Amino acid sequence: MLAVLIQTLPFFALIGIGYGAGRRGFFSAEATAALTKFVFYFALSAMLLKFSSSLDLAALIDRDFLLAYLVGSLAVYLLATAVALMRARGLEEAAVEAQCAVIGNVGFLGIPMLVMLLGEAAIGPVMMVLIVDLIVFGSLIVILITARRDGRVSPAVLGSVGLGLLRNPMIVSIVVGLAWSATGWPLPGPVSATLDILGAAATPGALFAIGASLATKSAERVRVAAWLSFAKLVLHPAAVAVMALFVLPVDRFAAGVMIATAALPVAGNVYILAQHYGVAPHRVSASILISTAISVLTVSMVIAWVTA
Repeated sequence: MLAVLIQTLPFFALIGIGYGAGRRGFFSAEATAALTKFVFYFALSAMLLKFSSSLDLAALIDRDFLLAYLVGSLAVYLLATAVALMRARGLEEAAVEAQCAVIGNVGFLGIPMLVMLLGEAAIGPVMMVLIVDLIVFGSLIVILITARRDGRVSPAVLGSVGLGLLRNPMIVSIVVGLAWSATGWPLPGPVSATLDILGAAATPGALFAIGASLATKSAERVRVAAWLSFAKLVLHPAAVAVMALFVLPVDRFAAGVMIATAALPVAGNVYILAQHYGVAPHRVSASILISTAISVLTVSMVIAWVTA
């Protein structure tokens, strides 16, 4: 546990440096938004494209893996939804809270940290988790909120969801990389070198951006945020572990990567959606802040467990 904690500390130290820069005003909200955009559209996309260009699509798609992660996540998603509805919060707020309970910071924190700690063999499982999060749960929250407001699920809503997925740079970079991998050709030298240089900026840039964005978050509605943090950091990896280790025959290493990925703190894009729709943004903000702070210990514990 201590050895893993020492390995994960540099990642969270970079988040802390970004947080300090944001709190002291050295890094403004505008600068944080610009850095986040650079990482999201360029650095992280370059990293994902380079990773996926060397993957075998047939070996990547594992039905049992996808089913274990999806069912385990759905169990926690439904639990969080039920708890919100029992508190009479309504479907829109329930959808946002459920999103907090299952959507971790895979892109900005999980990919750089888990690949570095668990090795390049972790790339495929982490990408499969990211794909499920983006396609299934990223679409589900939009569909639920718009259906609740419009009273129905219209073709226009489904079309906008599909268009949003096609415009997501993470999905595009993975698809392009896998398509290139299918050709069997290596990336041209200059292209590979360019992706290496650009992708190298993803880890420090993403971690610093996480910290700087946390500086603008508030810890309001702490009781609900604490519950959502518990659901994300404890219940989500536990449910996924049950599915991957005891219910479905998932490869042990891949199962460990899946569980570690599920243990990541609440993702920042949940706040973006909550703010966009005007649904419980302060609650999400507090959940991100609390879960990220606690995850310094919980993520280290989970990684130590799965690697043992």
